Amino acid sequence: MNELKECTEKMFEDIKHIDEVGNEYWHARELAKVLEYKDWRNFLKVLNKAKKTCINSGFNENEQLVEINKLSKRSNNAITNIQDYKLSRYACYLIAQNGDSRKKTIALAQTYFAIQTRKQELSEKEYSMLTEDEKRFYQRNLTRKGNYSLNIVARNIGVRNFDKFHNAGYKGLYGGETANDIAKRKKLRYREDILDNMNEDELVANLFRINQTKQKLLKDKVQGENNASDIHYEVGKEIRYTIKKLGGTMPEDMPTPKKSLKELEKENKKLIVSK
Repeated sequence: MNELKECTEKMFEDIKHIDEVGNEYWHARELAKVLEYKDWRNFLKVLNKAKKTCINSGFNENEQLVEINKLSKRSNNAITNIQDYKLSRYACYLIAQNGDSRKKTIALAQTYFAIQTRKQELSEKEYSMLTEDEKRFYQRNLTRKGNYSLNIVARNIGVRNFDKFHNAGYKGLYGGETANDIAKRKKLRYREDILDNMNEDELVANLFRINQTKQKLLKDKVQGENNASDIHYEVGKEIRYTIKKLGGTMPEDMPTPKKSLKELEKENKKLIVSK
């Protein structure tokens, strides 16, 4: 599976370009070739569908899909101008979504340009276009990065028992529940990741806990494991209080998705391989 992921990334990374100010983009004709569209006119149909989706989403299609002319050498060595497009990552995503789903390369493109492989921040409009599962993947990715950053800060101020440290945050946010308590309530298997079994809202609440804890540890110049754990608990408790005050659903009452993100990931890979 890792080989498949590496192969997928290489396919699209190899044709990625970077402009003079560091923005990434792809050429439509190069993308068409990778997606196995031999006839440019057929690919244009997909591109035009992507344009319409872009417009309906409230974006300026001329910023996402920029029409350009390129010089090309024909078989008789004659030089001619040909039509091409300079595509943003989001434009490539829309093309993949509007492409022929029977093509294995389209499935690969959907995986690459979708949430798991995005390295840029999504705008509010882009985010609203994602499916519920894609939003979960996106928020899970942010919590993973957030926890990594929080762990570095915590280690630097003396935290060594990370189970205790993270459980303090969960206890504050979940009204006394530890990570094991949450896992049992969700009826998860042994060592199954609780964050992979949260819906979008629950992940957002935990991401807020993670980021606010990191900021407070740094701002207050906290030192020592016990003090860090106390801060983590208080931050979680404060977020819980805010949710309750606003009349929101408490984290422990949020529904557990039917499928974990790991299961969805496996299903997606099986689908790609079988095509």
